[in-house]
Amino acid sequence: MKIRFLILLSFFLCCFPTACRRKTPELKIYTWADYFKPELFQRFEKEQGCRIIVDTFESNESMYAKIKAGATGYDLITPSSYFVKIMNDQGYLLPMDHAQLPNLKNVDADYLKISMDPQMHHSVPYMLTNSGIACLKSRVGNFSPSWKMFNETALKGRMTMLNDMRETMGAALKYLGYSLNSRNDKELELARDVVIAWKKNLAKFESEQYKGGLASGEFLLVHGYSGDLLQVQKENQDIDFVIPLEGTSIACDDLVIPKDSKQTRLAHAFINFIHDPEVAAENTNFISYVCPNQASYPMVDPELRNNPAVFLAPEVKAKCEVIEDLGPDTAKYTKMWDQIKAANQ
Repeated sequence: MKIRFLILLSFFLCCFPTACRRKTPELKIYTWADYFKPELFQRFEKEQGCRIIVDTFESNESMYAKIKAGATGYDLITPSSYFVKIMNDQGYLLPMDHAQLPNLKNVDADYLKISMDPQMHHSVPYMLTNSGIACLKSRVGNFSPSWKMFNETALKGRMTMLNDMRETMGAALKYLGYSLNSRNDKELELARDVVIAWKKNLAKFESEQYKGGLASGEFLLVHGYSGDLLQVQKENQDIDFVIPLEGTSIACDDLVIPKDSKQTRLAHAFINFIHDPEVAAENTNFISYVCPNQASYPMVDPELRNNPAVFLAPEVKAKCEVIEDLGPDTAKYTKMWDQIKAANQ
């Protein structure tokens, strides 16, 4: 009888080898490309006995469209704050359990003063960024730190702007002296016309490959995010990154947990891990975006800490704005953006 049992057990284990094996939990993250230091993923996986799976998106709009269309299975997403508000208002997010997040004490209180979720009820700030202009210094003559550079016909076909409605419309609004959160129909129409004029000089609207294209010399001048451009500046010292004189956007991407997450404990553990001061500094130093973690700042590389295009001077910051959720008026931007995309180049 004992022999028969052992034969049956051996047969069961051979035919169903995973039946007695505990499945490794998976933390599924939906985020921007190249947005975490890979070694931090590996460290967290080892500490938590889990596996991290990453999907990427190119814009807040494409991320939101996918979620709204019914995409499920994600445990953490990193939208910009103004989209976090939309997602929370529409019931897509879980509230944060602060009992599982002791490292929230390290979040920069100055940032929370302008945050859309200052109590961190349903989101935790991940990275601060500002957009700006970068160029190859040796290839672009008469470079000026201004949005007017996209009028340069001499650079036709060698420039890109972000494939992001709010960022690129916002650049045109700042160029015209308006708020990048304008709701004024006339101002938006004028900004649309500016972008259409710029479009004639662009190679394309691009939110991911522009940084590699600049580093390789395919593009000579690009509109992009601070972290992306500072990363490629490390590879190519000919790259200069500046904040336009007219001002630009300041944005924060947040860590949020979707309502249908299957790994809420792991998601909280990861958020807490990211806000460990040493981890936050290591991540900032690698991706060149700033984690608003006050305790991490002394550990940030001095070169980055003293870069005026990253840690903005007060007079520069005064000309910049945080992108806001415009509610129903977002439809005005969508209409203008559709007309920009449809315009002949």
